[in-house]
Amino acid sequence: MRTIIILTILILSTLSVFSQDKISEYLNTAAENNPGLKVKFNQYMSALQKAPQVGTLPDPQVAFGYFILPVETRVGPQQFKMSAQQFFPWFGKLKANRNSADELAKAKYELFEDAKLKLFFDVKSSYYKLYFTSKAIKITGENLDILETFRRLALIKVEAGLAPAVDELRIEMELADLENQLALLRDKYFAESVAFNNLLNIESNTDILIPDLLTDVPLQYTKQAVLDSIRAKNHQLTSIDFELSAMQQKEIAARKSGSPNFTIGIDYTIVGKIDNPALDASINGQDILLFPKIGITIPLFRKKYNALIQEAVILQDIAKDKKIDKNNILESIFENVYKDYRDSERRLVLYQKQTVTANKAMQLLQTSYAANNSNFEEILRMENRLLKYELELEKARTDKNTANAFILYLMGKE
Repeated sequence: MRTIIILTILILSTLSVFSQDKISEYLNTAAENNPGLKVKFNQYMSALQKAPQVGTLPDPQVAFGYFILPVETRVGPQQFKMSAQQFFPWFGKLKANRNSADELAKAKYELFEDAKLKLFFDVKSSYYKLYFTSKAIKITGENLDILETFRRLALIKVEAGLAPAVDELRIEMELADLENQLALLRDKYFAESVAFNNLLNIESNTDILIPDLLTDVPLQYTKQAVLDSIRAKNHQLTSIDFELSAMQQKEIAARKSGSPNFTIGIDYTIVGKIDNPALDASINGQDILLFPKIGITIPLFRKKYNALIQEAVILQDIAKDKKIDKNNILESIFENVYKDYRDSERRLVLYQKQTVTANKAMQLLQTSYAANNSNFEEILRMENRLLKYELELEKARTDKNTANAFILYLMGKE
């Protein structure tokens, strides 16, 4: 007996490892292949390119001029003029622009992480649906076999005059209903397998390995710990945090836009020689260099700068309200999912007991009917009840794992 128990535990452990390993493998495939996830990642990569655009000095300006009518000077006629200048915004503006772009890129990355975890949940949920449908097919098929056995038994008793002919008709109707249900389940499994493979972006007819027994994955956190994790680590909320930080940097940049900007440059003029013996040869045709040339922009018209600042402040208020709203929504979603998780736990215990009891009752009814002491209609009712309990047991198991997977997604965990 002890050997049998140990062997059973080892088999269940092997099935558990198998199912978790396969899910991990499918998650990796989805992360590598899913085009929607690639879109989110490329949006993040695109956002990273914004900081160098807004945080770099503008290009220097170089000009060249030719004097059609040379301007005569004491040392000779001016022939060509070259100038170069560089524009410099107020101190800290470029840094604020760069910081704002960086924070927005981080917000995009958090949305990518959220999309990845949502994809992982979708893969798990789809996998659990496939498991349930495959188990429903198996359980329905087994019940068909049991009913077929009863049909043969009923036929023997009818032919022997020990049971009414209606018993055989009842079981034929029951068999027809189950065969129709089985056909529907097979169609459902095919549709779900196509949806699952599409999440992985692989061939839709690829075979999917489903375990005989789904691993029971319990929630490893208290309710309060889950809520704390959602508030601190949910990627939708952290994305809004980075948006708020970006708007704060945008306000800094807007305030600095209302400060003076500077231009520093040089002018270089090429001077030709003149025929003047009285002029010292060392300065005859000497070029003119003007360095430095400094300019300043004076922000007199404050309306546009005040509007820039006010825009950034309003965007911050939007981000704050957006986070509060999102936090409330996530908390409501969690409460509903947690309710479903608790319900699935109760149903799992209930239907485990109910299945055992129904099996015992079915065996007693079968024995009684064989001895011509029970109503055949009662056997059919018990068979339907047993089928329901077996399906509800597997449904509770898949619902529990699905709820647990969604709670992990809300917490920002895989």
